[in-house]
Amino acid sequence: MTAIGYLKPAGLAALAAVGALVLAGCSQTPSGQAQPSPSVSASQSALTASPSPSASPNTSATVGAVVAGFPQQLLPLMTGATVVSSSFDKGSTPATAALVGTVTAPTAAVIDFYTKALEGQGFKAVPGDKVGGVASKDFVRGDNETVNLSVVEAAGVSTFTIGANVAAESAK
Repeated sequence: MTAIGYLKPAGLAALAAVGALVLAGCSQTPSGQAQPSPSVSASQSALTASPSPSASPNTSATVGAVVAGFPQQLLPLMTGATVVSSSFDKGSTPATAALVGTVTAPTAAVIDFYTKALEGQGFKAVPGDKVGGVASKDFVRGDNETVNLSVVEAAGVSTFTIGANVAAESAK
């Protein structure tokens, strides 16, 4: 049985680094609610995380931009989308890449865009379109390359997460 969607420890570390960056921009008020920290301004375009001690030295993550070296041919940014965060580990086997974005398009349009982009690169869609109530689509290529796309839509904005575990030569 082939397992799809498992992240390598370095990939999880990269995603944890992105989460830490997001949380670093908040401070607790006396009521316990998180509020934006005054040291983080809305005009900052991107923050880059330092690798965590458990992360590969080839892992990088960025908030608000596509991280340097990200395989944009493999995982293109949908037209009109805004990057929330991205990460890339070119040194792991398989290489791992992740992108979180938002776009003012319906869930079906996001799934259609990425399905066409991935199928055009030889990926095959795995049966199934949801996990619980969340739109989710898995793709495979060969024996060990996988991509997962998840989309949540609220108030006309779709937030999508796309993650890939692919051969290093595919992550260009």
